[in-house]
Amino acid sequence: MTEPTILHATFTARPGEGDRVAALLRDFADAVRAEPGNVVFDATQLVEDPERFFVYEEYVDEAAFQAHLANPAGGPFNAALQELIVEPHSQLTFLRRI
Repeated sequence: MTEPTILHATFTARPGEGDRVAALLRDFADAVRAEPGNVVFDATQLVEDPERFFVYEEYVDEAAFQAHLANPAGGPFNAALQELIVEPHSQLTFLRRI
């Protein structure tokens, strides 16, 4: 049995860009959820700090995650996101189900 690929991504919008990041993320979420190997793509904004974002992702396996990375929607999303966030890119943390 193959293991799912599970991760979360965090990033912080530049001051005043929270709404733009949220809109960008909402559109991208629709594309990711349509991927055949995606199980969960849950994009959230912190209540106490609306400039901060937390995205939980799960893919059926590593191959599905690699297909996600190759999705043509990913390049434009990441390029646009990079212009709107404080960090050089989203901070990824990979997880293992126990």
